[in-house]
Amino acid sequence: MKLAAVLVAAVAASSSPVQAAAVPGQPAPDFRAADVNGRAVSLADFRGKTVVLEWNNPNCPFVQKHYTSGNMQSLQQRNTGSGVVWLAINSTTDSHSDYMAPAKLATWFADQKATPTAILMDTGGEIGRAYGAKVTPHMYVIDPKGTVIYAGAIDDKRTANPADVKTATNYVAAALADTRAGKPVASATSSAYGCTIKY
Repeated sequence: MKLAAVLVAAVAASSSPVQAAAVPGQPAPDFRAADVNGRAVSLADFRGKTVVLEWNNPNCPFVQKHYTSGNMQSLQQRNTGSGVVWLAINSTTDSHSDYMAPAKLATWFADQKATPTAILMDTGGEIGRAYGAKVTPHMYVIDPKGTVIYAGAIDDKRTANPADVKTATNYVAAALADTRAGKPVASATSSAYGCTIKY
């Protein structure tokens, strides 16, 4: 069954040819997209909850690092269990060899025993461009008021080696811990690393 990849995306300077960017301290661009099951998902659906956005491409060695090690699944499970919404987003265009159809992408996540709240198809790249997502994994944390409070890398070990996860400072985990404690996020931005998103 064919699935429309993105229904409508990104409430952000869509008229501009320049890629936008979701900046900590500013409202998160809203979006509406189809998940791998064909269900429409909107960021606005989760107002009042903390939301994590994870840009994903299963063929990327840097993404594989965090799934092979179990790091991403652990973050997902621990935080969705405490009420955080976790949206995995794939912005790979369907003309690229890295593209996975929704059913295949869903199977990959299931095989990894991953537990995101939803897996979104952004084949047209509208959501990724609205956020300024450049690589996989590029991570964003949005607070319950809809404000971006973290944007950047998952951690400070800029390698594709799963063993490095053990000694890394995990920026996403730290941002979520600060939020739970009612404190401002100490490190709100970092330079994301990974594979270039195949827009």
